[in-house]
Amino acid sequence: MLLGAWIDGEFTPESWVAKLKEKNYRAAFCPIGPEAPDDVVKEYEMAARKAGIVIAETGAWSNPLSDDEQTRKAAINTCIAQLDLADRIGARCCVNISGSRGAKWDGPDARNLTDETFDMIVTTAREIIDAVNPSRSYYTLEPMGWMYPNSADSYLRLIKAIDRKGFGVHFDPVNMVSGIDVYYHNAEMITDFVQRLGPYIRSCHAKDISLSDELTVHLGEVIPGEGALCYRTYLLELSSLPPEMPLLIEHLKGEAQFDRAAAHIRKVAAEVGVPL
Repeated sequence: MLLGAWIDGEFTPESWVAKLKEKNYRAAFCPIGPEAPDDVVKEYEMAARKAGIVIAETGAWSNPLSDDEQTRKAAINTCIAQLDLADRIGARCCVNISGSRGAKWDGPDARNLTDETFDMIVTTAREIIDAVNPSRSYYTLEPMGWMYPNSADSYLRLIKAIDRKGFGVHFDPVNMVSGIDVYYHNAEMITDFVQRLGPYIRSCHAKDISLSDELTVHLGEVIPGEGALCYRTYLLELSSLPPEMPLLIEHLKGEAQFDRAAAHIRKVAAEVGVPL
């Protein structure tokens, strides 16, 4: 498993690699966008390869299920462009959420967890994958509590329904903690997910989650080490997957927070004997 994190700044391929090595990261988010010409893409790919850094994912954050046709088409084009970039640069995957039927692109809506929307996700994923026909990368969906995929079961259903070699799995266990039972038994959820979907997983995110005592139920994202996610189980389960599996820290503010998160994850990894 290879730890990585988002790093801010404007970089050349050399300075980008140098910053990652300074932080002892061996995995990374893709640092450039789909508008980058082929020669620049190749320079970043080669710099990463020479430094032993895996480019984990490109991000296609958009809403391919929007009720607004113009927004939906633009989102699909974004996904196609980012999947194409992932294939060009050799990233392990392109990741997006499936999308929301509501007003907010990543928000809840009563229609999100319906058969109709499931079928829309299947059709949209096929359209994106078929437009690129990737040979090195995969289109993946980050799990979310209020949209598909929201569990191992729904992810397996999507894999079977989409039926494309270019469709893979993204794992973010924090996003799957949507209730008290899963919160207190997240280790079991992590184990079940990895054991059932491990061969399809292309990239993983590192976050944490905390339950407050404010009524009714309030679950909030926090820095790794400050919540209840069982990192011992998470790291042990990921260590059973191929050694180039990326684990990317995200959603934090400032270098100090990322450093704290990385320190916690490395501490737990050392305790359970998992190399990072």
